[in-house]
Amino acid sequence: MRPLEGLLVIALEQAVAAPLCTMRLAEAGARVIKIERPEGDFARGYDHVVHGESSYFVWLNRGKESLVLDLRQADDIALLDRLVARADIFVQNLAPGAAGRLGFGSAELRAKYPRLITCDISGYGEDGPYRDMKAYDLLIQGESGLAMITGAPEAPGRVGVSVADIACGMNAHAGILQALLLRGRTGQGSGLQVSLFDSLADWMTVPLMHTVYGGKSPRRVGLAHPSIAPYGAFATRDGRQVILSIQNDREWASLCRGPLNDAALIEDPRFRSNADRVANRPACDGLVAAALAALSHAQAVAALDKAKVAYGNLNTPEDLARHPQLRRIAADTPTGPVDLVAGPVRWVDLAETAGPVPSIGQHTAAIRKEFMPENQG
Repeated sequence: MRPLEGLLVIALEQAVAAPLCTMRLAEAGARVIKIERPEGDFARGYDHVVHGESSYFVWLNRGKESLVLDLRQADDIALLDRLVARADIFVQNLAPGAAGRLGFGSAELRAKYPRLITCDISGYGEDGPYRDMKAYDLLIQGESGLAMITGAPEAPGRVGVSVADIACGMNAHAGILQALLLRGRTGQGSGLQVSLFDSLADWMTVPLMHTVYGGKSPRRVGLAHPSIAPYGAFATRDGRQVILSIQNDREWASLCRGPLNDAALIEDPRFRSNADRVANRPACDGLVAAALAALSHAQAVAALDKAKVAYGNLNTPEDLARHPQLRRIAADTPTGPVDLVAGPVRWVDLAETAGPVPSIGQHTAAIRKEFMPENQG
């Protein structure tokens, strides 16, 4: 038995943040009915790389049922209300206020259905001066300050995946699980509000404290770290790069005795402590770069392994596709099976499965029949 079996989730959702949240609920056994416009969730059109399907949609909507509703029609509004009446959880990420104008404001729903858990997902929150601003991932990375501490020194950069949406979806998922625990104790549902901006602002806490209390914002240093050295990517003789993350003086000593082959560097006053190494970063990085450039990638990895130094490889997505640690899971889509990355949580006593990805409105007829008034108990 999966932990959320028997729970019904109604998701008035699109794009990334809300679908990620409800996908995790579906993975845990909840029944998730996804409400789509007649033209479908616009994330279906983000790309067509998965034999015609959108990579984002395939990733985020497995295991859900697709119900097409036109919420300008009274009959479809009535059907949605019947769905919500039987639901445990209602998730929506329409523009702030839009669900309320349709008659599905969270406070009103909980007043009608006291056990219901509602989760409103938005860009900047349900109030405040930015409430009605457009809020896509790039915009939030910019507004939160993340882009200004990301990238090489010469220019800010965007994190290469939709981190604002992903962080928000993860927070919504965690909040809903907490609300389920609270409902188990009190019998009452809860109202949750989660935003992309709040999610990235939370992740920016350390840079913000450096700015407010330390008087200095972190600089963009590419793959380096503003307060740790050596830290970053270093090329080997055959062009492949390894990443080092020397977190303490013990690891620095291991690096000196091993791949650098110069134990005298351990007590060199320029490098004796992490603060010294940061202050003398060009010299420190230069020594590391020279030592690794004299080794092939295989030799460098062997030396780093032997020295028990913290390292990794600077991999491409192609390298990830054949990574020996990557776990895969198969799912069906309307255009054929696809291999997905397995979920990050491994249950020791439950098999990993992925539900099928629905076509637009695949379950509309069955759900209409199931929730017709004459079928209500």
